[in-house]
Parts: sequence; C-alpha cells; structure tokens
Amino acid sequence: FPGTATDLGTGNGYTAGGEDIQNTWSESAGTATMAAVDVVWTASGGTIGPFRYVSFYNDTNATNRVGPGFYDYGSAVTLNSGETFTIDFGASLITLA
Repeated sequence: FPGTATDLGTGNGYTAGGEDIQNTWSESAGTATMAAVDVVWTASGGTIGPFRYVSFYNDTNATNRVGPGFYDYGSAVTLNSGETFTIDFGASLITLA
C-alpha cells in the first residue's frame, strides 16, 4: 500500500479528505509522543465505502503521500446507514524513546 492515498467519495457521512486528527507533539526526558484526536464516521442516508485502508497523510503535500502509518483491515469494509467506524488512538498515536 505504499504511495499515494486514494480518497473515498464525499457523501453519507464522509467528507473528502477525511478528518484532521489534530496531532500534537511533545518531548520530555528523551521520550517523544504524538497524540491525536479520535476519529468517528457514522454512515447516514447510504453507505460509506468500501474501504480497506485508513491512512495518515500530510495534506499540505501536493501528492498526499501516506504519512507515518496506516491501518489495513485485511479486507474491504462497508458501513451501512446507521453503522459507526471509530479509530481510537488511546493515549498516543506514537511514542519514541
């Protein structure tokens, strides 16, 4: 899956470009931590997908190159109307020590 991200179409609860995870970066005593805001999509009025990957990318780069990582769900996921998809980053997206 390396390379350029391909976005889903806008509609049914999804907006092109995805969500801004509003990441923050902090460093303390030799440990760096990137935190992020959880993402929630709820399909409404139709389906979202199908999709297999959820990627992190730098939207200020003209090619939308995939960033520090992505999730691979192993097969296509389609949200039916009323279903919710959540990415819960927990305390941090990444910690480097």
